[in-house]
Amino acid sequence: MVSIVQMKLEDSYKIRDIDRSETINLIYKCKDGILEEVKAGHECPNWREADYQEIISRFEYELKNNGTAFGAYDGDKLVGFGVLAHKFRGKENNQLQVDLMYVTQGYRRQGIGSRIMEELSKAAVEKGAQYLYISSTETESAVKFYSSQGSAITSEIDKELFEKEPYDIHMLKKL
Repeated sequence: MVSIVQMKLEDSYKIRDIDRSETINLIYKCKDGILEEVKAGHECPNWREADYQEIISRFEYELKNNGTAFGAYDGDKLVGFGVLAHKFRGKENNQLQVDLMYVTQGYRRQGIGSRIMEELSKAAVEKGAQYLYISSTETESAVKFYSSQGSAITSEIDKELFEKEPYDIHMLKKL
C-alpha cells in the first residue's frame, strides 16, 4: 500500500528512486489562452545524473526556504513526490507554485498524484495561499492531470517562471 508522508530535507536522496520516463504522443502549445494539440511520438527517457542533481538541488532549496514536500512511498521506495515552493506569486501575492511533481513509471494512474496534490493544496491553504500556480510540462499526461485536479489555463502568467520554461503550460488551481 502506498502512503503519503511529508518529506524532510534528508529525504532528498530518495528522489533517485523516481523513473520519469514515458512515451509522449501528444504535447500542447498555448496561444492566447487556447491549447493547441501537437503530435509528438517520442520517448522521454529517465533522468541522467545531472538531471537528478538539479531536481535534488531544487528540492533541497525549497525545503531550506520553508517550502513543503510530500512523498508517496511503497514501503521504503519513493514512488512519487511533489514540492510546494516557498515564494508567493501573483499580483495579490496569493499563489504558491507546485515546483516539482512526479510519479514514477509503473505507479501512474493509481491516484497517487491526486493524493499528493491534495496534500500540497492543504499545505498551501495553511500557508495562506488562495491558488496553486502550476507551470506544467507541455505533455498531454501532465496537462490532463492538472486539469483533472481543477487547474485551468491562467491569463496572468508569471514572468519569472515563463522565462525559465517558455514551453510550459501555465495554470492556476483555486484552493
